[in-house]
Amino acid sequence: MIKILTGFSAALLLAACATQTTQQTLAPEVASQWRQSQGTVDASLMASSVTRDWWRSFGSSELDNLLEAAQIQSYDIAAAVARVTQAQATATIAGAALLPELNGNFGATRNGRLGGDGNGTAPGTVYQAGLTATYELDFWGRNRAARDSALAGLRAAEFDRDTVQLTISAGVASAWLQTVGLRERVAIADLSVASAQRLLDVIESRARAGAANPLELAQQRGVLAAQMRTRAAIRQQAEDSLSTLAVLLGRNPSLLTIAGTNLGKLQAPTIAAGLPADLLIRRPDIARAEAQLSGADANIIAARAAMLPRISLGGDITAGSNRVSSVFDNPVYSLAAGLAAPIFNAGRLAAGRDLALAQREELLANYRRAIVAAFGDVETALNAVAGIDAQRIAQEEELRQAQRAFNLAESRYRAGAETSLTLLDAQRTLYAAQDAAAQLRTLRLQAAVSLYKALGGGWQLTAQGQKESAQPVS
Repeated sequence: MIKILTGFSAALLLAACATQTTQQTLAPEVASQWRQSQGTVDASLMASSVTRDWWRSFGSSELDNLLEAAQIQSYDIAAAVARVTQAQATATIAGAALLPELNGNFGATRNGRLGGDGNGTAPGTVYQAGLTATYELDFWGRNRAARDSALAGLRAAEFDRDTVQLTISAGVASAWLQTVGLRERVAIADLSVASAQRLLDVIESRARAGAANPLELAQQRGVLAAQMRTRAAIRQQAEDSLSTLAVLLGRNPSLLTIAGTNLGKLQAPTIAAGLPADLLIRRPDIARAEAQLSGADANIIAARAAMLPRISLGGDITAGSNRVSSVFDNPVYSLAAGLAAPIFNAGRLAAGRDLALAQREELLANYRRAIVAAFGDVETALNAVAGIDAQRIAQEEELRQAQRAFNLAESRYRAGAETSLTLLDAQRTLYAAQDAAAQLRTLRLQAAVSLYKALGGGWQLTAQGQKESAQPVS
């Protein structure tokens, strides 16, 4: 019997050791530099460039107020905060299994006779009281693993909240810039319509004098109608953008108004991207994916431990009397210990282990995808900043020449030295250049917002968070 018990204990210990092993996680390869590097900015400036209140670098008090309001009023953020509270409660529930459970009871029973010969229980009231304690020895670490999984879920919920806050902040900033940019384009369209109307008046005057033919008159009227149509379309886009901004802020779109500003007065911040390796601790979505992976490791341990025997301890103290004052005079106690081991469950526990392993594989893929997606976000944002800056240099010259060509064409047409076709072409070119300039200003500022978001918006994994996180990454 001793040999059998010894062999059985050794087998259990080996199984327990197996529950402590976790697979190693290999993170995707990290490049040493970004493909689109900003050589004019020292990487050491990143900490001061990307801060938690990054939106203040644009220099707009209205944007500052909107971003502060979004943190309070956004329903998406409120839902994320509620999920953190839920995760805290879940972690408390999971951790309770590591401690004994104690229950108390007190009752009274009234006995009496309905008739008969007097035999049986004597009439009267009996008072009873007791305490019951139960505790499961967490020999294989199942309860500890369940607690660790819940704590990992709590960290994941906190990182998810931070991700939502960053997403809402970037969304509000981008929507505000879009709305302001569209309004600026509407103002340009107003000027173009006024210019087209002024030229139409000139052509109508020339037509009445016999110096312009009906074709010139029809062409200019068509240009005016086209620019009025374009202006109406841009106004519609501006209203849609304002509604999008209101939804992000958690407000009724009909009640939101913004003062707006000239995009040329806003600062286009220069942002240092730092090193790609730094991104692993600057993105809350990567931290969330890692926390979920850590929880999956704990779930595997719990699933394996569920296949092993459980040892439970119990005890209770009971007392009773027909008088309240003497209920506790003669208490009776009992102690119990039990061993329960699964014998046949139709593969349920093994399937639970396989399920935990498969879920970990899914979360491992999600973790790696989050890292690759983060690198892609930064590269895309850096490429957008560099590309738009290059376009703006060329577009500024294009706008200058378009304005000069239009002025020359208009003066020559008034003097009768140029045809209306040349004037119409110069007019369309100028309007297109002005509209493109406004669009590029908006896109450049939005690219800065995207880069701030891609770099984590000043978020950084704290030392405490790193200490609490499991270490699946090698």
